Amino acid sequence: MISNPRFRHTGTALAHSLAPATWRGAFSMRPADAIFTTAIKVGIAATLVLIAGGLAGQPQLAGMAALGALTSAFGRYQPYRRLGRMMGIVGVGMIVAMAIGVLMGATGVPIALQILVLSLLAGLASHVFTAFRISGPGAVILVFAAGAGSGYAHSFADMALPIMAMVIGVLVGWFAAMAPVLWVPLAPSRLAVARGIAAVVSLGTDDAGPHRAAAAAALRSARGSVTISAGTLRENSSRSRRLHQDAEQLHLLLDEAEATLALFEIPASGSYGDALARLTQLESGLRKVRGIPAVSMQLPANDSAAVSSRGTSPQGFLSAARGEFTSRSSIHQALRMAIAAALSGWVAVALGLEHSLWATMGAIAALQGLNYASTVQRSIQRLVGNVLGAAVAVVILSLSLGFWPSVVLVILFQVLAELLVLKNYTLTTIAVTPMALIMTGLGTHLSPDAALSRVADTLVGVVIGTLVAALSISLADRHHLPKNP
Repeated sequence: MISNPRFRHTGTALAHSLAPATWRGAFSMRPADAIFTTAIKVGIAATLVLIAGGLAGQPQLAGMAALGALTSAFGRYQPYRRLGRMMGIVGVGMIVAMAIGVLMGATGVPIALQILVLSLLAGLASHVFTAFRISGPGAVILVFAAGAGSGYAHSFADMALPIMAMVIGVLVGWFAAMAPVLWVPLAPSRLAVARGIAAVVSLGTDDAGPHRAAAAAALRSARGSVTISAGTLRENSSRSRRLHQDAEQLHLLLDEAEATLALFEIPASGSYGDALARLTQLESGLRKVRGIPAVSMQLPANDSAAVSSRGTSPQGFLSAARGEFTSRSSIHQALRMAIAAALSGWVAVALGLEHSLWATMGAIAALQGLNYASTVQRSIQRLVGNVLGAAVAVVILSLSLGFWPSVVLVILFQVLAELLVLKNYTLTTIAVTPMALIMTGLGTHLSPDAALSRVADTLVGVVIGTLVAALSISLADRHHLPKNP
């Protein structure tokens, strides 16, 4: 009988990955709102660079630029002032990854060493993204970019063009994502306020006790988003004054939501029914493109609950990240991602698989989960999604489509992936798999066998990724354990 707590915890984790309930849970659909905005941005950015590359007669470089344009998929729902910085960090990472890839390709670095370098790159990128709280596709995109550069460059003369293509793609992605700030500068904050209000409204139907803290956190997050979006008031700028007026209106809506939330602190109070009905109307108004609904209740001037978070300023972007860089959990996550990525790639090489970096990316994608339970879930979703997506890719690749039909499919799959990513990762992967294969084959001939190879490489990656996650699981990570009744 195993008595060591570490071994018992690892054994429980491994059992969790094989449990039927775990596999059923991997296919559940999550509620998601505002899914179109990011998808449209990504679609526009990809369309611009792919068309430009095609017209320039550089189909392969167009695909690399399209990878750079995926910068627009990061930082979903962030205030624009913070989003620009986040995408700048991602963009620099993409350019550095491409430079590393083309340098390794030009110097003929052996594949085993390439896998090691790109695994370390993935671990570092994961740590940086975690520190700056950058959500999105994650470190796997950087490895994809580096692998594309390595496959393109065979001499030093080949290095400049892929890097230039990546720079162009990153810039197009950045501008595509930031452009709405010109006409809807408070859009992310409006959504954050609507979500905070929705969290309060849900207390009227759920058991309010365990959800009050989550609702309060959503309101604080929304308050921070509004404050960041408003920025510093510049009296000589009419745009700045108008922005602050709208931000103040959003703050008043949050005051009303916090006042309503305070009513749930009163035992056996039935006085929140009308307040919740008013909040429901406010949420609906906030989800419209323009116009901010007016506050619909009179708040007492001395209501401390209503103004409890008014004076709380969000932590600075750099100061918050500075503390996270020394986080043990983030460092632990980065190290095990690098280890799993390297092992997966090397095993794929040993098995004679043709695209060993796909195994590396499979492990990276799985370990982008926040905890062991989400790692297992992503592993299942990525594997099943790759199998189904590969079946779609086999059909498409067997048609030997030309460049322009392939471009249309890449854009469609990319938009579809962004629409589905918050609903279920399996569906996202079904769209991403043919998209990635078609993009890889732009300007070159990729046979249908490549789709089957991707499934084999992904299997290696997710299995090794899950094993490494189970062996390195923290004793504090208990999300995979059954909840006590």
